[in-house]
Amino acid sequence: MKVEFAPLSVPRQRRLQTAAVVQWVFSFLGLAQCFTFAFIALFFTRFWLVSALYAAWWFLDREKPSKGGRRIHVLRNSIVWRYMRDYFPITLVKTAELDPRQNYLMGFHPHGVLAAGAFLNFCTEATGFSTLFPGITPHLMMLSLWFRIPFFRDYVMSGGLVPSDKDSASYVLQRPEGGNVLAIIVGGAQEALDARPGSYTLLLKNRKGFVRLAMEHGTPLVPIFSFGENDLFEQVRNPKGSWLRQLQHRLQQIMGISLPLFHARGIFQYSFGLIPYRRPVYTVVGRPIPVQRKHRPSKEEVDQVHQKYLNELCKLFEEHKAKYNIPEDKHLEFI
Repeated sequence: MKVEFAPLSVPRQRRLQTAAVVQWVFSFLGLAQCFTFAFIALFFTRFWLVSALYAAWWFLDREKPSKGGRRIHVLRNSIVWRYMRDYFPITLVKTAELDPRQNYLMGFHPHGVLAAGAFLNFCTEATGFSTLFPGITPHLMMLSLWFRIPFFRDYVMSGGLVPSDKDSASYVLQRPEGGNVLAIIVGGAQEALDARPGSYTLLLKNRKGFVRLAMEHGTPLVPIFSFGENDLFEQVRNPKGSWLRQLQHRLQQIMGISLPLFHARGIFQYSFGLIPYRRPVYTVVGRPIPVQRKHRPSKEEVDQVHQKYLNELCKLFEEHKAKYNIPEDKHLEFI
């Protein structure tokens, strides 16, 4: 006998979608601090052994993040992420096949405020990455700082996140069996300070380390543009040279993370809050750019491949912008 469940009502679906997004936003805004506090506080209670045992495990497991991490497929396939996908919604768009016998380095643009598209597409199966690209295992790079936080490091590793350092990148790209993708949000935390609706400014003109990395491993480069990523939040005006921008840059230099002053909607109202707007995001994966392997590429060789990457990214943007309601007179700007 087949049991059929009644479909959820639209209001209930929307509540579950909002709840999924709320937990994701606050997992990065507050969960790391909660884990740190809990780890320290437990030492002063009768449960001190929990923190002591975890500290021992942490020491023994300290190299794991830079060795590809530890993904947990049950968590990557959680229904929570599908509710989060439907909240916006977020769609992963494929434009070319990827050979599972090769490794790839993907450049993700733009960062946005909280990189919602990058997280959902590469750290979960909500948008069907494994279905669109069979035989390919994605890894998304994240600031190394987050992997120094107890318990939280295990949470982020479960989705396929790895530290943003050269050793972690090389481990993924040099695996001989192929079938691995290293996704890098090239503009990084600094680019988040320019993330606002209608902005198509990318911090990319002098970002060439990812190109050099691809050349050293002979790994094809794949440009990605996430249409709508910058439309999810508003941001307090912070033009270059303003006291706020200078303060944000200074804090970034000290802490390694940027602090954009963003806002959007609330949980129960739509006028103000930290929850992103319900606006569609289309993450378009471009065609692979072949890269010849060079153990020590010269500056000129890196510049040449970098310019080719910029050209392909612009081409990807221009080919697809009309589909996603981008005005004809809007073009990518590199700074």
